[in-house]
Amino acid sequence: MVDWYTQADAGNDVIRISEPHVNELLSANFWWLRGTDRDIVVDAGLGVVALREAIPGLFARDPMVLLTHAHLDHVGGASEFADRAAHPAEAGLLAAGVPASLYGAELYDKLGIDASAEPVPELMIDVLPGPDYDPATYRIEPLTLKRTIDDGDRIDLGGQVLTVLHLPGHTPGSIALLEERTGTLYSGDIVYDGALIDDLPNSDVAAYRRSMEFLADLDVSVVHPGHGHSFDRARLHQLAGAYLRRRA
Repeated sequence: MVDWYTQADAGNDVIRISEPHVNELLSANFWWLRGTDRDIVVDAGLGVVALREAIPGLFARDPMVLLTHAHLDHVGGASEFADRAAHPAEAGLLAAGVPASLYGAELYDKLGIDASAEPVPELMIDVLPGPDYDPATYRIEPLTLKRTIDDGDRIDLGGQVLTVLHLPGHTPGSIALLEERTGTLYSGDIVYDGALIDDLPNSDVAAYRRSMEFLADLDVSVVHPGHGHSFDRARLHQLAGAYLRRRA
């Protein structure tokens, strides 16, 4: 079996989990936060390999999974958690079954991505996780939420308190989570250091601009994004400013 997940200590009892064998479009981060009272997991990866088998310690304290938005690379493993939360605007898509495929052409079609300007990968993973794995069996089953979370809600782990920020644009129910004591922002896909996607069928550029205007003034120390590396406040403000100029 392939070591599907990598884990890296991000400091302050936070572990970054990623999937190195996934195509760049879908290669997302998720974040394991260990509080004194309970654990929280922000997003849940693609779900190609069962988290309970690969990272059993993740479930030792019955964590809640907080989904930043309803895209396959962030919710694929969510069904393994009993306690699931997301913004109400994402609940319908999660309940219907998030569009998903490991075949590039099929996935682009399901997501409404225009592939005319770029080559489409045949498969969205570069290795099979095991010799008997069939990519055609991959899907994301309908998910029901145990709770919904909205702007201003606070989630106390013990030693860490997360404040929910509703930042639509990438999707209607996109959220970020701010841990104010350390100034840590878990941004999902609303901002990361790369090409931001605002042209999917349920994206909204005007809402994205408002979210970026908010982030451009936000006082943080570090951003842990849904894709790529973490970055500081100065880089956050650069990225927000660049988006606002591009979409002026």
